[in-house]
Amino acid sequence: MHKFGVLGSGVVAKTLATGLKAHGYDVRVASRGGDKLKDFSSESGIPEGTFADVARWADVVVLAVKGTAAESAIGIAGAQNLAGKVVIDTTNPIADEAPVDGVLTFFTGPNDSLLERLQKASPGVRFVKAFNSVGNAYMVNPSLPGGPPTMFYCGNDAEAKQIVAGVLQKFGWDAADMGTAAAARAIEPLCQLWCIPGLREGRWTHAFKLLRQ
Repeated sequence: MHKFGVLGSGVVAKTLATGLKAHGYDVRVASRGGDKLKDFSSESGIPEGTFADVARWADVVVLAVKGTAAESAIGIAGAQNLAGKVVIDTTNPIADEAPVDGVLTFFTGPNDSLLERLQKASPGVRFVKAFNSVGNAYMVNPSLPGGPPTMFYCGNDAEAKQIVAGVLQKFGWDAADMGTAAAARAIEPLCQLWCIPGLREGRWTHAFKLLRQ
């Protein structure tokens, strides 16, 4: 079974690390200094380290930082530590500007995506976009009246996507492969759509569902 290293110290990182451990994976978490998650590590039993140490140890890395910090986080983790590895990119290109009538501002355009930027900057890494289109409360074992919701994912490497699809299925998702990294141009804006009911009306208890015939 793969060893998972989660880069990030926020709620998404903690949620996914805890979920991975609950589903039987060997997990470590990482903060930039290697000591920011001391309390979480003690409570969860998940070891903590630096970005570089955890990236070096892991077989699969989960990138769970702010979108504005994604490229620098990959750089700190180290190209040599990530070479050939699967990196699950959970980030969204959310800009620092305030939302406009509930619509988050992105620093990418309609014909661009953060995933593509990461892949271009680190061609030796096998990036897969996933977990970016729902809030942390529903990332692991989502339970909704309409049945298992859909998690859209994409990436250029078929084997990497199979690994991510396996995690999604274990977590209780209907996993939907949308193709290559270019599909992130459509998947990342789902974050904007998902957040509108929350930012406008305070409703955060929903997820997307792809209906097939």
